[in-house]
Amino acid sequence: MPFSPATFGALIQGDGFTLWHYRTGDTRAAVAASGYFAPVAGNLRPGDLVILQAADAMALLPVRSGSALGTGVTLDGAVGALSLVRAAAQRFSFSQTAQAVVRTLVLGPVAASMVAGSAFAVSATVTGPVSQVVFTVRDGSGAVIPSAKTVTVTNGRAATSFRAPPIGTGYRVHVEDAQDPTVSALSRAFSVGPDLKLLLLEDDATLLTEAGDRLVQ
Repeated sequence: MPFSPATFGALIQGDGFTLWHYRTGDTRAAVAASGYFAPVAGNLRPGDLVILQAADAMALLPVRSGSALGTGVTLDGAVGALSLVRAAAQRFSFSQTAQAVVRTLVLGPVAASMVAGSAFAVSATVTGPVSQVVFTVRDGSGAVIPSAKTVTVTNGRAATSFRAPPIGTGYRVHVEDAQDPTVSALSRAFSVGPDLKLLLLEDDATLLTEAGDRLVQ
């Protein structure tokens, strides 16, 4: 709609300055258009201010020259509040089933002493899913005396035999799961001595050597 002088008037005047007020149903853009205030251009002076109450905003507009207005400052706008609609749905589930599996190796008894070079048997009782075990003989420092023997587990047992190592002490038998060496067992220490080859004769329990010499303590 065109400019309406009925709703345009001065609020403050003095020292060559006038503060104007204008109310209209037009938009702010329509009011700021060139020539809108042409009917009252003779009353407007550069530096005056116009308080505008438009249909979509309230603004403070400076007068530049004649009826030309500056961009001014918008004090309030008829803009609806920002509305956001947000929805999210997320589901997460996790399940884990665990079951303990027992695996144990128990060595059979090993003689505390034996003769160098003689054969001796070793065995182990196996519990759990162990298919093969590895037997070794180790010296006092823990070094393996060749060679290791891999044995298949049958009905929960595994067995093999070794030749006694050289004369010494601190030997041990070691057994471990071929697939998981952390599952293992170690025997007590045993010693290996020389073969004395003593014969016990039935003449008042006299001990003789193979050459027939009598042993004297």
